[in-house]
Amino acid sequence: MFTGLIEHVGKVSSIVTDAAGCTLRIADSAPILGDCNIGDSIAVNGACLTVVEFSKDEQGGWFTVWLANETLDRTDLGELKVGDGVNLERAMGGHGRFGGHFVQAHVDGTATIVERIPDGDSLRLTFQLPEPTPERPSLLPFVITKGYIAVDGASLTITGVNDAERTFSLMLIKHTQEKITLSKKPIGAKVNVEVEMVGKYIQKSVVAALGGGDDSNGLRGLIEKVVEDVLKKRGL
Repeated sequence: MFTGLIEHVGKVSSIVTDAAGCTLRIADSAPILGDCNIGDSIAVNGACLTVVEFSKDEQGGWFTVWLANETLDRTDLGELKVGDGVNLERAMGGHGRFGGHFVQAHVDGTATIVERIPDGDSLRLTFQLPEPTPERPSLLPFVITKGYIAVDGASLTITGVNDAERTFSLMLIKHTQEKITLSKKPIGAKVNVEVEMVGKYIQKSVVAALGGGDDSNGLRGLIEKVVEDVLKKRGL
């Protein structure tokens, strides 16, 4: 489990790709490696990855993670290049304060930056979610104004939602801009998105309560079917 409070920004120092996935080495990572062990989980741009090798002393500290094809397919990590910065967060310790929101670092999908608007020292960003498919239903039911969302692993508050355009907006204060990579990404760049898991549990519970065993069309489709059945029974 993670909090979505980014601890450090590391740098991709090498990428080795093969048919089964790829290996990333993240350099400039010494600040988060003090208590690191092989097998530990570190969220890289919001994706929970397992440390398979590390050094606390060489080249400012580095660690290596393996990305399977499933991870590459669901996230934007396959688009990283050597030299890119990445947001890093260690798994949450039971002894610390909890400051963000519950983040699993299990990325639900990606979104694309479609607007950047400076607002004084702050920065307003708008993201568009992809067209839903049967394999990847829309995330919009879980995106609500003033709710939380993890973008590239950072816990952020949603300032606006436009269902018709499949967009949501955020505002980054100056401090946040300086601590994460998101403020440096241009229009057209992809980001990793994880919606709040509580919403997903609620959706599944509601679907079950309504007697829907197959939620391939999403909760909206199920509710529409229930309404259609009621109207049909009443002859309307």
